[in-house]
Amino acid sequence: MQRIVLVTGASRGIGAETARVLAARGDHVVVNYREKRKRAEVIAAEIAAAGGSASVAGADIADPDSARALIDAVAGEFGRLDVLVLNASGGLERDAAPEYAMRLNRDAQTRLARHALEHLPPGGRLVFVTSHQAHFSATRPVPTGYEPIAASKRAGEDALREMIPEFDSRGIGFTVVSGDMIDGTIIVRLLERRDPEAVTARREHGSLPTVEEFATAVADATLADTEPGHTVYVGGRDFALPAAENSW
Repeated sequence: MQRIVLVTGASRGIGAETARVLAARGDHVVVNYREKRKRAEVIAAEIAAAGGSASVAGADIADPDSARALIDAVAGEFGRLDVLVLNASGGLERDAAPEYAMRLNRDAQTRLARHALEHLPPGGRLVFVTSHQAHFSATRPVPTGYEPIAASKRAGEDALREMIPEFDSRGIGFTVVSGDMIDGTIIVRLLERRDPEAVTARREHGSLPTVEEFATAVADATLADTEPGHTVYVGGRDFALPAAENSW
């Protein structure tokens, strides 16, 4: 049976590439966007042209009503939702309110997860996408300007991990995918302007993961048979803890 996969923030970058990878493997992918409908439609059209299946769904996931409407619309149209990829994030937007990063990277993620639980069947999967700079923020320096995202995404991850007993009781898998700075993404370009030394320091440890490499890891996480709360690490092996070596 073709899986129905919702990828948030999928109109560009990692989300868009994740959608392409999943669709190429036979899933129907719902490309979520906040404002850029045309860009999302281009992604869906590219997927269809390549022989895949995709649709688009607009929603501001930081808005509670919009978030619920998104999940309900997908489940209503397809009769179910099999996988939710929590990819959308932010906090460095110009003129963003001080609390916006936390509302988006923590509150919106847990809210979407709770709504999705109403529709995910046993064997369904939640995947949370994060960065090493957020995941390891309690023990590693955070690049200048990235602090709001690091703190809020780590808070979002922690809040989702607190939900693992509920996920597990419903037979829902939960995986975290954490990556080093991903070459070519908007975040890296912003950091190159705000804290170029931080980006240079990461490159000195080796080549940064590409969007394609990271997106493939996210797509793999929607299927991998792992323990609830397992973390997959992509790039940045110098961050490794002994217990996590096998997850890199």
